Amino acid sequence: MPKFSQRSLANLSTADKKLWDLFSEVIKYYDCTILCGTRSKEDQEKAFKQGRTTLHYPQSNHNSLPSRAVDVVPYPIDWSNLEQFYHFGGYVLGIAKMMGLNIRWGGDWNGDFNLKNQNFYDLPHYEVRG
Repeated sequence: MPKFSQRSLANLSTADKKLWDLFSEVIKYYDCTILCGTRSKEDQEKAFKQGRTTLHYPQSNHNSLPSRAVDVVPYPIDWSNLEQFYHFGGYVLGIAKMMGLNIRWGGDWNGDFNLKNQNFYDLPHYEVRG
């Protein structure tokens, strides 16, 4: 059974309890790593400059403690394997639905299941809605 590294656990510990609960269930069946939860002002602005986000500090759901967003990727990480990112995204959303959680994913911002009508793709991003 997969389990989180100490780094992933530390990153997840900065997130909303709903995200903690969700990814504690996901890891039982799908190996993944938590890249970040809460982002500092410096980290948020760095991500903006790198084009990994469209939001400045403090507008992101990553910019609170606990954070309302996490960046999570399937493990081992292969940034070129987009099919795996989409598969993982569907898996996470399915688990969230079974748990009664309202989660938004950066691969389908409006939640309409049309993955081609997005204006910005952030496949590692998951956030608590509501």
